[in-house]
Amino acid sequence: MNTMAGQTTGFELMEPASPEALMPDSGLWFWLVLAAMVVLVVLVIMFYLRHGKSSVAADPERMRHAAFAEATAALANIRTADVRDAAVQSSLILRRYVLAVTGDPALYETHEEFVLRHDALQALAAEARAAAEAGFTRMAAMKYAPEMPAAVAEDVIAEARVLLETLHHGFVA
Repeated sequence: MNTMAGQTTGFELMEPASPEALMPDSGLWFWLVLAAMVVLVVLVIMFYLRHGKSSVAADPERMRHAAFAEATAALANIRTADVRDAAVQSSLILRRYVLAVTGDPALYETHEEFVLRHDALQALAAEARAAAEAGFTRMAAMKYAPEMPAAVAEDVIAEARVLLETLHHGFVA
C-alpha cells in the first residue's frame, strides 16, 4: 500500500514492458550492410576469375619473354668494376628471373639451400638445371670469397648473360 499525502491507496498492477522495446532497433541498416558485403565479395570473386588467373595462366610464354627482356636489360645496366658487386647484382637478377618464370623460391634461399633442394627448377631440362647450379655456385664463390676473386666484372656479367640464355631456352615443353 502506498501512502501519498497521508492517503492509503490499493495496489495497482501495471503491464510489463514488451521485450521488443528492450531490444536495440536494428532496422534496415543491418540488411543493407549485409547485402553490400555480399555484393562486394561477389564482385571481388568475379574480378579475380576474369582478370587474375586468365592473364597470367593464359600465356606463360609471353610472361617468360617479358621476364627475360627485363633480366637482360637489368644485366646490361650493371655499372660496376667490383667483381663481388657484379656477382651479387647478377645473381639477384637471375634469381628474380627464376622466380618470375618458374615460381621457384631460389630468390629467398641461401645458395646451400638452393643447391641441396632436389625439387629446384623442375620446369627446366636437366642440362639447364646443371648449368644453373654451376653458375650460381660460381657466383656464390665470388660473392662470399674472403678475398677479392681474380676475375673481371664484365666477365661475370657476360657469364650471367649466358646463364640467362641457357635458363630461358631450357624449359621443358
